[in-house]
Amino acid sequence: MSRRASHSESVRQQNVRNSKTIARLIVVLLVCAAFAAGFAIRGNDAILNRLGIDVASKDSQVNPGLTVSGSTYDSLSARVAEVQGVLEQNSLDEYDLDTATNSVLAVLSETADDNYLRYYDQDHYATYLKEVSATYAGVGILFAEKDGDAYAVDVFTGSEAEANGVQVGDYVVSIDGDHGNDGWSAAETVKQVTREEGASVVITFRRPEAPDAQGGKEYTVTLQCSDYEEPNVTYELVDNVGYIKLAQITQNADKLVESAIKDLTAQGALAFVLDLRDNPGGYLTQAIDVASLFMASGTVVNIKAKDSDSVRTASSDQATTMPLVVMVNGNTAATAEVIAGALQDSERGTVLGMTTMGKGSVQSIVALSFGGALRYTSAYYLTPLGYNINGSGITPSIVVDAGTDPEVDQQKVLALEQAQTLVADQVPTA
Repeated sequence: MSRRASHSESVRQQNVRNSKTIARLIVVLLVCAAFAAGFAIRGNDAILNRLGIDVASKDSQVNPGLTVSGSTYDSLSARVAEVQGVLEQNSLDEYDLDTATNSVLAVLSETADDNYLRYYDQDHYATYLKEVSATYAGVGILFAEKDGDAYAVDVFTGSEAEANGVQVGDYVVSIDGDHGNDGWSAAETVKQVTREEGASVVITFRRPEAPDAQGGKEYTVTLQCSDYEEPNVTYELVDNVGYIKLAQITQNADKLVESAIKDLTAQGALAFVLDLRDNPGGYLTQAIDVASLFMASGTVVNIKAKDSDSVRTASSDQATTMPLVVMVNGNTAATAEVIAGALQDSERGTVLGMTTMGKGSVQSIVALSFGGALRYTSAYYLTPLGYNINGSGITPSIVVDAGTDPEVDQQKVLALEQAQTLVADQVPTA
């Protein structure tokens, strides 16, 4: 081959590479546009005609970004639609739409302000919709979610997870080698690791050096699914104070807490401590009902959505009027924060501990016409006095850290002492 022919072939190959690079970039924009606008346009002429632009000749075509009479390219969908038309008319390159969709929407999720925005492809959406019955077993971990990523908020005593060194605060990286669509949410994780008893699941965790730190050491464990009986509500009478620990806001949380209140009252409780530490939240209706056990009336939570706001009030099922201390920490999240905020703003309870997570938002999921689904933040929780929980959390009236002695629950000790003080304040003087 001559030097000139070799040079021509090199130039041709470079042009092909450039063309493919440009095409890939355009695919990114294309899928973003489909995501944002929800429509596709078949060709450049159709695009420009829709925009009211004369397409009688190629000279009348408009470059991306220009403002045309009556039309503006401030819209991402309009810009990308024009570029798509140019490619469909002139480009010889092809691309895999599903692969491009998965990759680009993952990037879009990372660049959005919504940390919980996530696109589920069809397989991961099926996992999300998976029904889990009581006959299935888990791995002995209570999962919560922060900024869209699942982590261990509790490791059950005696579980295989505990034996394998899984610790509170460890984040889920992958399950059976699958990194999910831009990570694993708590709901996905629970359903993916809930299997028949005896089945195994391989989970890779990331252990950050600090609770909010990125990076950290990754490790992989193989856990066998088993039935774990971990009570959602535990309680005890300490002197004359009823201590109630609520692990998560399940469908029967209000009934369990109410039963504990009645039993402790019968035992002689004159005040209560409601422990919401490490509670990842759960059902909003149940959170309202739990708060209502301590509130006679009033607003429990304000819900701010895009086009409308709503107010949820106490259900008039108050179970006790006795003094109350509410315990919280950095893992108290979502509807558990709603309970703490309601009891604090109504001056019904004294909140003690550390500032809560600040996960005061509601996520919705909508199925997409081209397969899979989109999860996004659709509303925010505000306390009765109008404070936005999201990003700020609930600041305790009495700030108490966990202490340095793992054998002593310093927060619980001080909460019980505070409850005793509240009891003493109510005793009439002679």
